[in-house]
Amino acid sequence: MPDLSFKAPEPRSAVLRRSFRKDFPAAVRGEGVYIWDSTGKRYLDFSGSAAVNFIGHGVKEIAHAISQQAQQLEFVHTSQFTTQIAEDYACVLLAFAGANFEGGAVYFTSGGSEAIETALKLARQYQVEIGQPQRHMIVSRRQSYHGSTLGALAVSGNQRRREIYLPMVREFPHIGFPYCYRCAYDCTDGCRNCGQEYAAELEQAIESNHAQVAAFIAEPVSGATLGAVVPPDGYLQKIEEICRRHGVLLIADEVMTGMGRTGRNFAVEHWGVAPDILVTAKGLSSGYAPLGAVIASRKIVDAIASGSGSFVHGFTYNAHPVALAVGHAVLNYLQSHKLCEAADSQRQSSAAANLGSALQSLRHLPSVGDVRGIGLLCAVEFVADKRTKQPFAPAQNFAGRVARAALEEGLLVYPMQGSVDGISGDHLLIAPPAVISSAEIVWAAEALGKAVKATRA
Repeated sequence: MPDLSFKAPEPRSAVLRRSFRKDFPAAVRGEGVYIWDSTGKRYLDFSGSAAVNFIGHGVKEIAHAISQQAQQLEFVHTSQFTTQIAEDYACVLLAFAGANFEGGAVYFTSGGSEAIETALKLARQYQVEIGQPQRHMIVSRRQSYHGSTLGALAVSGNQRRREIYLPMVREFPHIGFPYCYRCAYDCTDGCRNCGQEYAAELEQAIESNHAQVAAFIAEPVSGATLGAVVPPDGYLQKIEEICRRHGVLLIADEVMTGMGRTGRNFAVEHWGVAPDILVTAKGLSSGYAPLGAVIASRKIVDAIASGSGSFVHGFTYNAHPVALAVGHAVLNYLQSHKLCEAADSQRQSSAAANLGSALQSLRHLPSVGDVRGIGLLCAVEFVADKRTKQPFAPAQNFAGRVARAALEEGLLVYPMQGSVDGISGDHLLIAPPAVISSAEIVWAAEALGKAVKATRA
């Protein structure tokens, strides 16, 4: 006879999670490069959660800074007050950003998407202030990601994250990016020529839109969408020259690459590029509080200060005192423990050098097509055929399945799809905290290799 007994439905979380189709372990503790769940299982955080944690989990100095600030002053609104922590932290962050931002100013937000929204509005207002009100367009790159708010999505090129919201999004021009593993141009000279070809696409976009372009926004090194693609030398320098010549602002999206992640304070320093506006988040607080920042050069600030005198923009929680205390403490910790040096691939025996070497050992695996990156921002791209670079069919979710296999090994990685054309193309982003040891790197690379081998094509 059929079983007619009543079966109660599984209880559903009250949290609107990212996915209803997977279970999430409950994280309860973090220390160094490790996170523990409620069952006691330990995971090595090989992705820095989402390229967020740079200084390591469980740093007591940061918890102390939170407590001290919260006891003194938890919140004031920026339409009514400034705070000493905001003034002090802005000064040290400007200095950290380098000589290009001397005399500039910092606008603090609660994360990367808010910071990108702020930068886009700031670029628009700058053009209005200097008598260029027709300039309203923001050129960006295909296969990029700048955030989840509608303005940030408008300048993003991540097809999967944009497609259902396109009717709500203002579309602007998108250009290509020098992705040398899958280059559309001539790469026989070490990709320098292809970099110039891709830069020329920017000039074409600017000229075809008849002085309506306000700014160009780009990640100096691609983030999760393409997976740690490093541009060829000469590309960003040419981009900067084109922007200057056409009166277009250059916005560097360093939400993922900033605050030491690539072995420099900010990634643009690898190429000697001076953006007009620099956006950072993630490593800014290393995940200890929601925090982002827009760092504006002097010419941007002066245009508004001597013009209308008011930036037409604001959030309730921008420049939140507790979050700023976190950011200040994280920057102090990063500098005092020389973590930027640990992320420098060129330094012998640094964490970044060890990571790059360990990941290269995966190249022999049949499904590994490319291993790339800089500093502590790397990626492993998977292919169905190494010779042709044919990607796996999207339905196979190869990167996601590798990530699940890695999770079983106690290893956290960041899987992504769409790197080839927005739909196809699988890779893992690897971005561990800078405090990772050589032994932990070796173990993690071995565990990742096991996960890749265990994932059937």
